[in-house]
Amino acid sequence: MNAHSHKRGRHLVAADRRFVTGGGLASRLLAPMFRRVLDRVDAGLAQGAIDATLPDGTVRRLGGRAPGPQVIVALASWRPLLRLARSGSVGWYRAWAEGEWSSPDPVALFELFVLNRASLGTTARASGSARLVNRLLHAARRNDPRGSRRNIAFHYDLGNDFYAAWLDGTMTYSSAVFDADRMKTEPLEEAQRRKNRLLLDRLELAPGERLIEIGCGWGGLAEQAAREEGVTVLGITLSAEQQAFARRRVAAAGLSEAVTIDLIDYRAVAGRYDAVASVEMLEAVGAEYWPGFMTRVAELLKPGGRAAIQFIAIDDAIFDAYAASADFIQTYVFPGGMLVSERRLRAAAEQAGLAWQDRSTFGPHYAETLRRWRERFDDAAADGRLPAGFDAAFVRLWRYYLMYCEGGFRGGGIDMVQVTLTKPA
Repeated sequence: MNAHSHKRGRHLVAADRRFVTGGGLASRLLAPMFRRVLDRVDAGLAQGAIDATLPDGTVRRLGGRAPGPQVIVALASWRPLLRLARSGSVGWYRAWAEGEWSSPDPVALFELFVLNRASLGTTARASGSARLVNRLLHAARRNDPRGSRRNIAFHYDLGNDFYAAWLDGTMTYSSAVFDADRMKTEPLEEAQRRKNRLLLDRLELAPGERLIEIGCGWGGLAEQAAREEGVTVLGITLSAEQQAFARRRVAAAGLSEAVTIDLIDYRAVAGRYDAVASVEMLEAVGAEYWPGFMTRVAELLKPGGRAAIQFIAIDDAIFDAYAASADFIQTYVFPGGMLVSERRLRAAAEQAGLAWQDRSTFGPHYAETLRRWRERFDDAAADGRLPAGFDAAFVRLWRYYLMYCEGGFRGGGIDMVQVTLTKPA
């Protein structure tokens, strides 16, 4: 019998039970006012357009003043607009989950909203008491040592069998880097190994040196570093599921003497290392802990050591508005999560005495990675290859999450960054 609950993933589906998601009687009584919401969306669409079928059957075009994504949306009732006005992306997801709106291509809708992030302003963000309540609930999931372990388990301990059903064979859950000429056709496994290679090249490792990977996932980079660079690796994670998988992985590869996988918080690690790697772990740290994280990186590095960091950055121009409430991702998928303000992170790194070097970006590669994951997830769900226990509500939520993220990268409001940090000799 599977050790997991027969109702797997229900904690994600029910994660909004205390958050404000809009809806209710007011949506039926205040329908005329919702046209004002449409007016605000219309005014804020500087690029692209939405052809919206309204609850009374009429069709209204929003935007259409400049080229951009062309989106079709059907509103089954006025309630989605109330949810959007009150609770932003949290309410908009809840409306989708309840069948209150539909679109043949939600990715294009998310791309459109992100593309117009400056001109839309706060139109699609939570407001009033809903913003305050959701922000306070999100703040209660802070990433102190105890909270971090709980938040990581919420997402990653859904089960290795779940992730294995739709990730590629490398079991890598971060952006790949594709060959530019084969973006649509290159096997995902090759692109993931290239991403690891680019990170390892930044570290300029020599055989016998010591590398620590903060947030090692299922062990793919640690295995590749030990095999190709001849280094000793300590991979750390807060997910018991990931630790178990990564340990089996390195044992099967005959690398148990070179790679250690520990279940430990980055704040509790001792020792000095020649190099540090961290791939999309900073999003789980939280803004208030960025200075402490960078201080720990500096402390872990030997003089002259190097760190290779990959993170998801949100447009600094909208960071304050984004951080003022809890969005869909923070509510349902990554409790305690926070996309990175590159300006603030760089300041924290430099304050810790680390030089910020060789920055590169590749946001479109994450959009393609997410498209591949969504296709693989859809195929696994359709073929019955998802593990038992994940019901239809969870499948819809996870698919929405992958579409939401893909649209964000396609719209340019979030980007993928790699950077090298160096400690003075």
